[in-house]
Amino acid sequence: MNSGLGRVKTLKGTANLLIYASIFLGAVLLIQLFALVPFWLFYSILAGWIAYVIVALALAKGLKMAYPFSLVLAILTLAVSLPRSEHYSLIQAGLSLPSLTFIAGSVLQVAVILTVSSYLFMTRADRVHVH
Repeated sequence: MNSGLGRVKTLKGTANLLIYASIFLGAVLLIQLFALVPFWLFYSILAGWIAYVIVALALAKGLKMAYPFSLVLAILTLAVSLPRSEHYSLIQAGLSLPSLTFIAGSVLQVAVILTVSSYLFMTRADRVHVH
């Protein structure tokens, strides 16, 4: 049981780190987008980033309910950004800060989905409790 508890703690730490990294990368994205996109789009992306910040604050307070919310935010982020052809045009134009931000952000969101899902699965009520 100790090795299982150790894996769960490692998974929890990794999930937290990935969620915090999403906030950092989101701030980088916001700086890049400010002058490039219409105000309505900037503010809708800002609202999503603020939601991520709220989730991170809940994580820092130890609230387990933040994990399902982070999962929803990661899925929504991918659902909104992946279908956009403009993002792929950035990549086709060559590596640049915006294209690297898109690639890193997409990979980061997939990693959040995988680690948070695994963590939630391993800490179901009938399995392991981690504080």
